[in-house]
Amino acid sequence: MAQANSALAKPKELSPELEAVVGKGPMPGTEVVKKIWEYIKAHNLQNPENKRNILCDEKLKAVFDKDEITMFEMAKLLQKHYH
Repeated sequence: MAQANSALAKPKELSPELEAVVGKGPMPGTEVVKKIWEYIKAHNLQNPENKRNILCDEKLKAVFDKDEITMFEMAKLLQKHYH
């Protein structure tokens, strides 16, 4: 379990699409997820009928390649944006 936590805490280079949402990297995965949630809340992108679902605007679509994702999909979909 400790290995997963240290992997998340290690700063990683981010894709340009992800940087457009969370800011310039490198950044740890934990910080990326925190900043994505700040963005989602600031832009009111949670599905009002199911708060676990995120409605993607243009910037989030560039990251997730979908119109709507669940919060459980987020970590998996972010993997391809870490270098």
